[in-house]
Amino acid sequence: MTACVLVFAGLDPGGGAGLAADILAISAQGAHPLPVATAITAQDNNRVHAASPVDAEWIARQAAPLLAAFEIGAVKLGIPGNAANAAAIADVIRTLRARRPTLPVVLDPVLASGHGDALGQGDAIKALRELLALATIVLPNLPEHEALGEIHGAQVLVTGGHAAGDTVVNRWLVDGVERRAWHWPRLPHGYHGSGCTLAAALAARLALGERMEAALDTAQTYTHHALAQSYALAPGQRIPRRLLQSTS
Repeated sequence: MTACVLVFAGLDPGGGAGLAADILAISAQGAHPLPVATAITAQDNNRVHAASPVDAEWIARQAAPLLAAFEIGAVKLGIPGNAANAAAIADVIRTLRARRPTLPVVLDPVLASGHGDALGQGDAIKALRELLALATIVLPNLPEHEALGEIHGAQVLVTGGHAAGDTVVNRWLVDGVERRAWHWPRLPHGYHGSGCTLAAALAARLALGERMEAALDTAQTYTHHALAQSYALAPGQRIPRRLLQSTS
């Protein structure tokens, strides 16, 4: 049976980030995405011009038939849109965890777009607090990690793309202690939806049954290739090629 990943994220009409990125990245791993929209956005490959959260009741209504019909192997969390949506998502996760206490939950803690544009209503960090407490692993970039502070109870992969230098270092922390670091050659462009791609791929690998370290390794390798094969739709950030060409 094909592994399913339940996804909560915003809709990017430009197809570069959010649900569009998640669907492709999960499918590329051989798993099946179950996308639940948390927000509707107006954005292109560079900026988020506006974002409107879906009503919290609709979070539950979208998810309910999926929980009833499918065996869910992992959950991937993107932007909740607001605190009410985060609470609704948390209720869904608790329902799933009542059935399967070890269900992997991957959180991409997006606080703003790469240009600092808001992706929801209210305090983004406050909205994430309830979800952070339920996450198996959190994938902040360096500014997000600094803003969130110490994360208790979850593993963390801190992605180092915002640091200087020719090498990007991603650090895996367990109980606040570095377990392993990956070193990737820095690629020459900016990319739209790179964090979504990594988190979604990781959730898919966990849904497929990989252990955390192996899943982190596979998901990062896939994401690096997707960025290396990226393409331009318009000036500015490039789009990762999530349905990869040959990587040999």
